[in-house]
Amino acid sequence: MAKQDFLVELGTEELPPKALQSLSIAFANGIIEGLKAANLKFAKHQIFATPRRLALLISQLETQQPDQEIERRGPALTAAFNADGKPTKAAEGFARSCGTTVDNLDTLTQGKNAWLVYRTVQKGSKATALLPSIVDKSVDSLPIPKRMRWGAKRDEFVRPVQWLVMLFGQDIINCEVLGQPASNITYGHRFHCGKPLPLKAPQDYPKVLKEQGFVIADFAVRKQQIRQQIEDLAKTISGHAVIDESLLDEVTALVEWPVALLGSFDERFLSVPSEALISSMKGHQKYFHLVDKDQQLLPNFITVSNIESKDPSQVISGNEKVIRPRLADAMFFFETDKKKTLFDFREKLKPIVFQAKLGSIFDKTERVANLASYIATAINGDAELAQRAGQLCKSDLAAEMVLEFPELQGTMGYYYAQHDNEHAEIASALHEQYMPRFAGDQVPTTTTGAALAIADKLDTLVGIFAIGQPPTGTKDPFGLRRAALGILRIIIEKSLDLDLLSCIQKSIEGYSQSNTKLNIAKDLHEHVFEFLLERFRAWYHDEGIAAEVFLAVKALKPVKPLDFDQRIKAVARFTELPEATALAEANKRVSNILAKQGKAFTDQPIDKKLLQEKAEQQLATALDSKRKEVAPLFQQRSYTAALEALASLKDSVDRFFDDVLVNAEDTALRQNRYALLRELRALFLGVADISLLTTK
Repeated sequence: MAKQDFLVELGTEELPPKALQSLSIAFANGIIEGLKAANLKFAKHQIFATPRRLALLISQLETQQPDQEIERRGPALTAAFNADGKPTKAAEGFARSCGTTVDNLDTLTQGKNAWLVYRTVQKGSKATALLPSIVDKSVDSLPIPKRMRWGAKRDEFVRPVQWLVMLFGQDIINCEVLGQPASNITYGHRFHCGKPLPLKAPQDYPKVLKEQGFVIADFAVRKQQIRQQIEDLAKTISGHAVIDESLLDEVTALVEWPVALLGSFDERFLSVPSEALISSMKGHQKYFHLVDKDQQLLPNFITVSNIESKDPSQVISGNEKVIRPRLADAMFFFETDKKKTLFDFREKLKPIVFQAKLGSIFDKTERVANLASYIATAINGDAELAQRAGQLCKSDLAAEMVLEFPELQGTMGYYYAQHDNEHAEIASALHEQYMPRFAGDQVPTTTTGAALAIADKLDTLVGIFAIGQPPTGTKDPFGLRRAALGILRIIIEKSLDLDLLSCIQKSIEGYSQSNTKLNIAKDLHEHVFEFLLERFRAWYHDEGIAAEVFLAVKALKPVKPLDFDQRIKAVARFTELPEATALAEANKRVSNILAKQGKAFTDQPIDKKLLQEKAEQQLATALDSKRKEVAPLFQQRSYTAALEALASLKDSVDRFFDDVLVNAEDTALRQNRYALLRELRALFLGVADISLLTTK
């Protein structure tokens, strides 16, 4: 079958830089899915995206769909013809629906059954006839939250569309998309190339744009070129450019012909915390900052221009003039804020609402301070330092610097605490209170920081649950899932032996004693605790732990996350043992037997005088021995060793069920055997409910 290259390019006004990649990928994927649905095969594809274009190049696309054999099954022959062999209304109706007569229908026989069938060959459509609708459908389904219209046109898109290229081989596809007629004319750089660029063939596209249009159309190529230019420039001053990937993506989406330029600023600004300077350069101007070999900020920046100037010094000078007042503002805010202490800023927190029903930010700091002190005591930290850190934890929200740069909350608290000569651990805690901020972020390094971070997150969790606004489905406006995972990560990664349920109850107590006047439900602690335990499910799923292992441990509801994690790892290891399946099955059987007794079951100890059968005597002896062996292991939380020890009970358990009638007619014997099984189950419940493990 004949094949041709296909190019589609949608030329627009400047597209939103943060959405460019997602738009280009969605545009390409939509077309590719359309080609697959139309059964049009091709060799490969290449995606292009710049601020002014979305494009896709398809190599060796089939020029026509393959012919398709159509077969429609009609009524059974017994219903298609009467006793005289004449067609029934069912047969005639089926023929009419196929656009033919009964005489032209075939017969399909399978075993003893036979039906009328209609067979024909549907001619494949030409690719040129299908491509316009495929492109249209892809454009319509792009992830654009808000579309716009321009001029007198009714077409809607994220930005005004200025031109359209639809080239199949050397032929232009005769169509319109978003009101633009297709052509073979593309356009280059807005300033470097002011003329239309005709394309002779789709494969010429990237070369023509680069050599004639001053446009590097491939996003990945352009991104790598920017990275290389930045790194090379940094070396000229013996510095290292800190390249944030998200900023690099955004800058790549802002330029078509990147030219990196090195600028500088007054060294006096280096007296301002580097995070503030970086935020200003990165957030406002999209600059890349540089550091020296000791990771100290240099008084330089790199900007990426979208034009190759004949006098680059003028462009550099212009950027330096723009950044100077920004940095001067940061210095002014910093010096102004230092005139007050963090404790002074607390008064400004009183009118700032944390949540309408949960009081002010000031109220939150009071609750967090008490909770952090309680947690610090529980994890062998300094309660007084935690109390003080909690009181000061949100003070920087009222500082001028944080009002201008909200992303610096916590960071500025750290610097202002140092300026106020607060204890070093308090200063660190103010910075660490938001950790971990995202998946993979580090957890607090200090004990006070850990106590404060847990207290802050837990206070939010409890408060939002108390007012009846927990996460629902995919909606989590308060970031409670992230907060819950953050709490669990801190506790486990720092090996904190913390009773989470008691912390929840302490947090609820803080709300009860505050001025919020909440009507707190009696079972609030259970709901919050259950929510936190459920966060473990996603955590362990990502680690490849089977759901049944999680459920086996969750059934016991360990109140200490560290203990929960240790049990999970032990049960996961236990499932790999050869005895695991048989013991899980035995525990399931025991659980069912005991459950059926209900209230009739008496919680009596084992009476050794009533052990008549050899198998039950051996099981009782084995249980007694294992109880003594695993007791210290449970005490030390050596759950893996405990389960490995209990695995040796398999043979005794198997013999018991093979040789002993549990539901004996004699009540005393029956109850004693129930007690024996209860003892067996209790030993395993020291780690988890292994009856919930899948058995084969």
